[in-house]
Amino acid sequence: MILACQDIEKSFGGATLIRDASFHIEDREKAAMVGINGAGKTTLLRIIMQEIPADKGEVILSRGKTIGYLAQHQELDSELTIYDSLLQVKQHILDMELHMRETEKQMKHAKGEELEYLMELYSRLTHDFEMENGYAYKSELIGVLKGLGFPESEFEKPVSTLSGGQKTRVALGRLLLSKPDIILLDEPTNHLDMDSIAWLETYLLNYPGAVLIVSHDRYFLDKIVSKVIEIDNGKVSSFTGNYSAYSEKKAMLRKEAYQAYLNQQQEIRHQEEVITRLKQFNREKSIRRAESREKMLEKMEVLDKPTELNASMRIRLEPRVVSGNDVLEVEHLSKAFPGLPLFSDLNFSIKRGERVAIIGSNGTGKTTILKILNQVIPADSGTFSLGSKVHIGYYDQEHHVLHMEKTIFDEISDAYPKLTNTEIRNLLAAFLFTGDDVFKQISSLSGGERGRVSLAKLMLSEANFLILDEPTNHLDILSKEILEEALNNYTGTVLYVSHDRYFINKTATRILELTNQNMVNYIGNYDYYLEKREELTQIYAPGLEIENTEQKESATKLDWKQQKEEQARLRKRENDLKKTEAEIEKLETRDKEIDEEMSDPRVAVNVAECVKLSNEKAEIAQQLEELYEKWEELA
Repeated sequence: MILACQDIEKSFGGATLIRDASFHIEDREKAAMVGINGAGKTTLLRIIMQEIPADKGEVILSRGKTIGYLAQHQELDSELTIYDSLLQVKQHILDMELHMRETEKQMKHAKGEELEYLMELYSRLTHDFEMENGYAYKSELIGVLKGLGFPESEFEKPVSTLSGGQKTRVALGRLLLSKPDIILLDEPTNHLDMDSIAWLETYLLNYPGAVLIVSHDRYFLDKIVSKVIEIDNGKVSSFTGNYSAYSEKKAMLRKEAYQAYLNQQQEIRHQEEVITRLKQFNREKSIRRAESREKMLEKMEVLDKPTELNASMRIRLEPRVVSGNDVLEVEHLSKAFPGLPLFSDLNFSIKRGERVAIIGSNGTGKTTILKILNQVIPADSGTFSLGSKVHIGYYDQEHHVLHMEKTIFDEISDAYPKLTNTEIRNLLAAFLFTGDDVFKQISSLSGGERGRVSLAKLMLSEANFLILDEPTNHLDILSKEILEEALNNYTGTVLYVSHDRYFINKTATRILELTNQNMVNYIGNYDYYLEKREELTQIYAPGLEIENTEQKESATKLDWKQQKEEQARLRKRENDLKKTEAEIEKLETRDKEIDEEMSDPRVAVNVAECVKLSNEKAEIAQQLEELYEKWEELA
């Protein structure tokens, strides 16, 4: 065991946030801490780091062990460059290397006992230097920087000039290089693109110390953790397994707890009815028996009502008007900023009912495409056209659709006056605004809170083409699941940009990856994309470093028209498969009917009818044989 929390309690303003929290982390264990926004996850991390005191209980860190912490927000104002900021973590190695060089110089001129002493010293220094990975610290440092998404061209940027997200990545890099025995990470993936998140997954899986992660990235947690620590209504519970295992177990426990609560409530009502009846008899024995039952009820430990997934918090998205089948057609679209070419000659189309995710590394132009489609910025060249009766609903990260002077409640009620107060409150609760929170002014909200209001407003828009830019940012896991269900049941069309791989896997029917200034199409979810990524990228968007002539010719020939032909071919195959299955089912049903008819005594004595049915049965057998072969080929 490296870390233990025992009976931790913490209250704010008279309300208990965490009570009797006890759990432990083993050496090298990778654990997650989960709970809805406001459950107390960050508070518990800060208590562990002794940034704030607990009201009760204690935190125990094993003797001689080191601990490191990545907070959500970093205040790094160093004038050091990005590279030098990370190099600072390795100062002890630099000092050791300097000592080795000085010892080497001294050894050149030393003799006798002095030389012997210097040789022993040098031997110890080189051994320690090697144990600290001193010969490879530069490559390790560069590997961490590139893994976290910093190209070499940015290594010399001063930290003070970076954005908040970039500073967080620098702080994460410093923490990983310092290699404490246990790392606490609070939302480490918030400012990373998909490639960087995948790199971090591998790094943490192989990390020799323990890791405790607070994250809403379910795909990330599934890959890394083997324990989940949950905070629910102030109570802390531990579950073995990754996030998916926890989620299944939690659903089962919630169902069992709710049933136990209902059973107890039923027993309480039954006892109260019996007590009332006994008292009505108004006899000494019956009154004594009533009093006995009352004492039994008083001693009963009444179960709290478990938190249940409130059906009223589910969101229904319904377009007001059904669009045409062709929703969006993009042709030869290009965009570049000074010194930064983003993409050129993009061609793609979207059909009604599709849920299309645009993915790619940071800076490839994903959000730019959405802004062009919403006419926020112009394209350099190319065109796009919307289909018949297409009405766009746009969620952007700048939240231009909000009125800063209004409260959250008024923002919704003014836009949709037909909604009742209860309907508005249920919608806002799904996006984590409860109680008096709904009367906060928009101008006083954080960026994340404004994002949730924008998303809530969009859910009511009745648009038939939703365009969403990072819709899951700042949502907790429950809210993400509510949004996933809403989009999956939505009969309109969705185009979105997201880094949330679990969300993409749950909702996308197609993925467009922006890579090497080009677009690669994947007809499937995120798992399908991972399976086909290397193969299709080489064909449709080879890197500039590829010099093979045949590959270049192949990439030129297999242009966007052929991608569309491939999509059409796959759609036709899917339709043929469904038709074949329907024909098989129809013939198998008829075959059973013939067997039943032939077992009828009246048919059995009718030779002509028997021959007719036998011929039909033989013909069905032949047709089924052909259909089975066709089905195998299609499937």
